[in-house]
Amino acid sequence: MRHSMKLLLVICSCLISWASFASTYPLTVTDMAGRKVTIQSEPQRIVLQDGRDLMMLALLDRQNPFKRIVAWNNLIKRHDRGTWKPLVKQWPAGDKILDMNFGDSGNLNIEEVITHQPQLLVAELRAKPALEQSGVIKKLAKVNVPVVFVDTGVHPVKNAPKSVALLGEILNKQSNAKAYVDFYKSHLAKVKQLSQQAIKANGGKRIRVFMEAHAGAKGPNDCCFTHNHFGWGPQIAAAGGENVGGELLKGPTGVISMEKVLEMQPDVYVMSGADFGPDSLALPLGGVVSAQRVHKAFVGLLNRPGFKQLNAYKNHRVYGIYHQFYNHAYNIVSIEGLAKDFYPKAFKNIDPTQTYHTILSRFTDIKIGDVTLFAHAKYK
Repeated sequence: MRHSMKLLLVICSCLISWASFASTYPLTVTDMAGRKVTIQSEPQRIVLQDGRDLMMLALLDRQNPFKRIVAWNNLIKRHDRGTWKPLVKQWPAGDKILDMNFGDSGNLNIEEVITHQPQLLVAELRAKPALEQSGVIKKLAKVNVPVVFVDTGVHPVKNAPKSVALLGEILNKQSNAKAYVDFYKSHLAKVKQLSQQAIKANGGKRIRVFMEAHAGAKGPNDCCFTHNHFGWGPQIAAAGGENVGGELLKGPTGVISMEKVLEMQPDVYVMSGADFGPDSLALPLGGVVSAQRVHKAFVGLLNRPGFKQLNAYKNHRVYGIYHQFYNHAYNIVSIEGLAKDFYPKAFKNIDPTQTYHTILSRFTDIKIGDVTLFAHAKYK
């Protein structure tokens, strides 16, 4: 009898715990743009304005992140082949979803979207001005399709975990969302602790960093595109660095000449790259790639004019990082990787690549091999 009572209490406790994570509809949420949005029922048919948010859905709909997507902007296929190949191998139906090439310009064929009977459009915050100016939000409202803004790029450190929690609530996957958000926050707290100690040991000075985003993606004369208060900028700050390129920009992104970079002489130079395609000279990071291929790309990038006059080059402090992390729900991995580049001694026991694999194995069902996410330029 006593055993039965204990079992009953355990069952009731589990039911109460489960119920506490269940969404009830209609559901009103506040999105990352500060807008109140009402969701009438659990969305089963979603349009993704930025296809890279598939990786956020993978944290929630773990068995099949594609299952709710009816149309999207498949940026992964076009700009990140190293990630796309294993994803589409695991879920072949993902390649059959309507790709609308729906980017930040707000250019969307509303009529075609409506034929797929969407119940929700998920968009990145950076696209909000264009979606408003093009009338997309109003047009979708007329056919009762709500728009929810998430954010992994404008305020990536603050809003990436909040965006996961937001979609978790909307899609009735709060438990999955909370598990990841807790993991994210614990790792971020560790980075903050170690970087503060490293800065203190460095006389209170942060390592000065220049980030060249998608280095070489547009050819051998492509230099030096960087981020200010967007994407890589906040991540550099979270990792304990000083984003020197951002000091010269008025907007969120822009190009800075190599002559100006040489004037600033950053302590560390980081290049972001991915497998953008056969014509790209960028570091092919983000997939299963040979060390020889990464080294060859590094040699080409470092042979561009001016690089060998950089102190960061002379001191062997030129690094590579997977480009898509600038706008990614898993950016805790890149924050750890940047911190390790900035303060190698303080972060010697931190393994960001292992953090990435832990995220995939513990919080998703994605099967990806031994990917290369980071690199260090090696030369005599």
